[in-house]
Amino acid sequence: MNAPPISLAQAVGRKPLEIRDIVARLDYDPDFNWAWENYKRTIVEIAQQRGLTRHLEIGGGRDPLFLPPEVAAHGFEVTLNDISAHELSRAPQGYSTVQCDIAGKDAKAILGAGRYDIAYSRMVMEHVPDVARMWENIAYALAPGGVAFSFFPTLYAPPYVLNRLIPEKISRWMLETVFPDRKEDGDNPKFPAYYDYCFSEEAKIVPMLKRAGFSDVVALPFWGYSYFWKFPGVKQIDAAFTRIARERQWRAVSSFAYIIATK
Repeated sequence: MNAPPISLAQAVGRKPLEIRDIVARLDYDPDFNWAWENYKRTIVEIAQQRGLTRHLEIGGGRDPLFLPPEVAAHGFEVTLNDISAHELSRAPQGYSTVQCDIAGKDAKAILGAGRYDIAYSRMVMEHVPDVARMWENIAYALAPGGVAFSFFPTLYAPPYVLNRLIPEKISRWMLETVFPDRKEDGDNPKFPAYYDYCFSEEAKIVPMLKRAGFSDVVALPFWGYSYFWKFPGVKQIDAAFTRIARERQWRAVSSFAYIIATK
């Protein structure tokens, strides 16, 4: 049985674990498979250790991270956010929803001040053209001591550099040819990507987060992806390069990142 989260008052009453300590307890591994397999687990652990019950999932319209039985089991209150009313309409019943552009000028008024304890997104940030405003809006919507968590692909991993350089129409055709589920009517459609502030290098992202209103930032890099697995020769060369980059911690060519920021 899942332990219920402590209350925010209890968390304030005793010194909460640092985010770095929580992640260390989860046995962080820089391989990209760990990032995908432990995203939900990391959020649950942070929420339980810090008493974060009021959740905002950004871009969670069609595929919420927590299903209603999980929400109830953990004692969370989850609100789904999406820019698209259509995407929100595809979510299961039982959630509060809020439609807005998370980087929009009106997002603060729509989200409200201090309404949430934790906000998180997966594979959303790369599609936001103004990431600095996104983080500023999230900070506004978080209560003091709240946590923002973003999981996203990072530059300058080769697949994302190609996606950034190739015209959208061509890159869409290429991706949908190799991965049919990425078609517009599929389970994982492709959206335009901008990669604004999509880095795992702390020097490139922490100053912006500080300006947005966050006091502590943890940036966890990951290496690896599956984009070249269907291309013999390229797959082996890319895998060898990725292995070296991971061993030497070359963040400039990481593939994904967790950014976890505390207000």
